Amino acid sequence: MFEPVKAGLGEFLQAFYSEVVPTTKPLEEFVERGFPYSMAWAPTRMVDKAEEMLAAYQRNDTRQGPTRPPSLPVVLVGVAKDWTPAEKSFTTQVSDPVDITFPEDPKKRYFRVRTVAGEIRAQLAFFASDEPTAKSLAAQFLLFLDSPSRRRFRAVYPFAGLEHEYPAQIEAPDNPAMNVETSNKNLTILAVDVVLKVTVPLFMAPKAGEANDGQGVPGTDDPAGYPLVQEVDEYPEEPTP
Repeated sequence: MFEPVKAGLGEFLQAFYSEVVPTTKPLEEFVERGFPYSMAWAPTRMVDKAEEMLAAYQRNDTRQGPTRPPSLPVVLVGVAKDWTPAEKSFTTQVSDPVDITFPEDPKKRYFRVRTVAGEIRAQLAFFASDEPTAKSLAAQFLLFLDSPSRRRFRAVYPFAGLEHEYPAQIEAPDNPAMNVETSNKNLTILAVDVVLKVTVPLFMAPKAGEANDGQGVPGTDDPAGYPLVQEVDEYPEEPTP
């Protein structure tokens, strides 16, 4: 249900990565390393277990040889498990099913949709072996968020052979990147909390055994639509002589 949000956030982070300016020597290597090897997902928000998350990332970094030191700097991204319904000022949830058709659907099927809207908390932790590098990364990320147009990203939900985009955006934090205490004197960790505001569609189609329009197979990626009900006039007008 929320995987498209995570995928969209990944595209957003890749856009940020492409604009990072290497202001320190470690950042030069960070930029040259490539996006997949410079950012990674953590199981959840990580302030309390930051060093644990870093150790797990370093163990899974397949590029590391037996004598090569772990790659820093790195950005780890964690998404909280909780869910908060959206405020009315952001968007309105659609709790009752609404009939919907898609102009791009060649079969012109009728489906139904509900939407949930709310907030997902996330956190970015910037790990570096020196303070200037960690500060530079955090500052450049907050600068990237300063543009309202950049804070929006697309979340794409596949249904009935089509892709449907729904709005998602990152709320710019009011607080600065906070220092995370660590027992390692050669490690600096700065964390930035963000909020993802998302709208997620719940598409509905007839289940197996339910009435449908016969233009697909229930329970597959090509579902049948709901039958189109036509009104019948019980008292047709008499033809004019």
